[in-house]
Amino acid sequence: MSAIIAKINQEQMKPEVTPFNVGDAVRVHTRVVEGDKERIQIYSGIVIGRKGTLMNQTLTVRRISYGEGVERVFPIHSPRVAKIEVETAGTARRSKLTYLRKRKGKSAMAVREKARV
Repeated sequence: MSAIIAKINQEQMKPEVTPFNVGDAVRVHTRVVEGDKERIQIYSGIVIGRKGTLMNQTLTVRRISYGEGVERVFPIHSPRVAKIEVETAGTARRSKLTYLRKRKGKSAMAVREKARV
């Protein structure tokens, strides 16, 4: 039974996923259906967490919108997610950046940028 489930999961997974890490500033392109039209909506922010494996992988993206912190969780292999772009690579010394939730203003989005070699 698990071989059948594994095969179905393998078919559903996206072949090419952009590599990104926690702390990176990303732009997530999502497909939005309004009536009979479909358009792409971009959600940009900092990745504060990754979770799951294989088909169940999700990423949590946080941004400040009109002075309020907003978080969204995106399934990486969802057909609604068109693509994920990395704007700037950041370095994080932990796997979840939940401490950013307590911060306000510019410090809420302060993650060290990765040094270019």
